[in-house]
Amino acid sequence: MATASESSTPRSTDPAALRASILRKCRESIATKEQFFTESAGRIAECAAAMARAFDQGGRLFVMGNGGSSCDAAHVAVEFMHPIIEKRPALPALALTTDTAILTAVGNDQDFALAFVEQIRMLGRSGDMALGISTSGKSANVNRALQAARAAGLLTVGFSGRDGGRMPEICDYCFTVPSFSIHRIQEAHETLLHILWDLIHVIRGEEDVI
Repeated sequence: MATASESSTPRSTDPAALRASILRKCRESIATKEQFFTESAGRIAECAAAMARAFDQGGRLFVMGNGGSSCDAAHVAVEFMHPIIEKRPALPALALTTDTAILTAVGNDQDFALAFVEQIRMLGRSGDMALGISTSGKSANVNRALQAARAAGLLTVGFSGRDGGRMPEICDYCFTVPSFSIHRIQEAHETLLHILWDLIHVIRGEEDVI
């Protein structure tokens, strides 16, 4: 019987094999992003322009997701609120994933599928924006919030993967990464977040410095 230390030993420590695996994963990531951005560049530009207009008119951005996508939501919110480029202005954005009190209260007392809906209903208003991130496009709490946001007059944007799930039906703009690998989907989502952030500032008249 294998000991704990033996069972935790990597199956392959051959440097050549590990190097080949690293390069294969990098090629997969590059190919996935190249296909996605080639197919979606026009819609991404349209979405960035719509979001820039919303910010110009006083709109705020609400972002949500689960697990790794909740981290992406917090990431994009801080990018807008605290720009890494000093000359760019801060823009109002809030991750709906960071208030553990409201998330656990709604999840415990009602239904976790309503965790983001309640926040959108209380905080969102016509002219704001809602961005939902889900690698499958099937996250119930994200999709319900996007539906509520759209009904309330918010601009709705979805980031998904695989076949898109329900997101294409309920979002003004939906970007589906053509992959069944959660890692490749998340990598493309991260790049898309940075590109949207940059384009929004450029469209609003800021210098293109990235």
